[in-house]
Amino acid sequence: MIEDPQNNHPEHDPWAHDHPEEACGVFGISLPNEAVSYLTFDGIYALQHRGQESAGMAVADHGEVTVVKNLGLVSAVFDESTLASLPGDMAIGHTRYATAGDRSWHNAQPIFRASGEYGVAVAHNGNLTNSQDLADRLYDTIAAQPSDTELIAQLVSVSVARSKPMTVHDYATAVRAALDELRGAYSLAMLDGDRIIGARDHDGFRPLCLGTIAPNGWVIASESPALDVIGAQFVREIEPGEIVIIDGDGMHSFPCPEPQPSHLCIFEFVYFARPDTKLLGKEVHGTRRAMGEYLAHTLPVNADMVMGVPDSGVPAAEGYALASGIPYGQGLVKNRYIGRTFINPGVKSRQDAIRRKLNVLEENVRGKRVVVVDDSIVRGSTTKSIVRLLKQAGATEVHLRISSPPYRWPCFYGIDTPNRPDLIAAHHNVAEITELLGADSLAYLQLGDLRKAIGTPEGFCDACLTGNYPVELSTHLAGQQVL
Repeated sequence: MIEDPQNNHPEHDPWAHDHPEEACGVFGISLPNEAVSYLTFDGIYALQHRGQESAGMAVADHGEVTVVKNLGLVSAVFDESTLASLPGDMAIGHTRYATAGDRSWHNAQPIFRASGEYGVAVAHNGNLTNSQDLADRLYDTIAAQPSDTELIAQLVSVSVARSKPMTVHDYATAVRAALDELRGAYSLAMLDGDRIIGARDHDGFRPLCLGTIAPNGWVIASESPALDVIGAQFVREIEPGEIVIIDGDGMHSFPCPEPQPSHLCIFEFVYFARPDTKLLGKEVHGTRRAMGEYLAHTLPVNADMVMGVPDSGVPAAEGYALASGIPYGQGLVKNRYIGRTFINPGVKSRQDAIRRKLNVLEENVRGKRVVVVDDSIVRGSTTKSIVRLLKQAGATEVHLRISSPPYRWPCFYGIDTPNRPDLIAAHHNVAEITELLGADSLAYLQLGDLRKAIGTPEGFCDACLTGNYPVELSTHLAGQQVL
């Protein structure tokens, strides 16, 4: 009998970790002589999918920086009166999913740190791999491990304060000296009283783009829809290792002095990014449809309907239906207003938790052989429940098709995934996983086909699929790869 990983975690939230959990979202805007708090709200609202645990913004007004942040969704943290109380023509914003550090107000972002007379607020998307080494070096005694964002803010504030920069080039040099201490993944939006600073790590793990807003403003954001929603125009993606400084004289770019190949997270295309986001010159929705088209040629099956698991599985399901000739239909309805659930699984059953998120369209699936397309399987608990719900509703066969390769390795660059022992594909082959999930068949997209669907054969981090980590891991993190 194959051991069911779900039963090894009685305390486990049934919905959590069955997809890679979201990264964070960062945003920054400079619009001279215009209040920007409302635009910042709209920008981070467009990035809500990247983090739902806390939200915040820092606004600069005549050189003074005010930070407002709290736990909860953007719409819960900011109301009309709060936004009206934040004058200023420069701001950064953040939506957080806790990939490291506890889920508390203290770790909500932006985080402000000062050294002498210089202070900076930092919003960060990513994870550092040398945070423990940095903390040991920066602090004599540590009551609790500082968050990655605290470490970055401390390094930047100290470097700028020591260098006493006089020109924008001096500022860029001081910032780069601090960022060169970091290892791992970071896309940053930073704000002092007079300028916004955007930066990506040398590998470009997490996305960051640049735009303009009339009449003379500039915007940075994790994804391009945050530009669209405020009427800004997309200019380009900020390059790996690049530093962008936006001040009263406009935008200044400082490219990486030693460029290296990009390692953008491949799951930005598979799952994280909004379908209307533009990455590497392509709209994500089109690449997900292409994933489904390639997937249709992997283990073809006779079926009556193709359906996607909302929301990220839907474009791939459309592509699968188009390529296979099997009609596309809806089989699941997602409750879009539930947010994150913090129900104790010991009080409520796993099945109840899944039903809060998804419900089956019984008349659409009854008596049918259905192909269910989803983007990934991490632990397998949610997928198993979906198969059970469909069969209880009368589906005669359930064939799972996954628009990415098996997820076998944990991520250390800004995605919250379990340790390797908890990843179902790390210890079971496809036949065993099929049995565990109760499906009639299971097929994954091959890595080569995934790259073809994206249209770029190189330039990605696929460590979660291959175990090939572009940045060296600390001894502590490497231990999490143990079987």
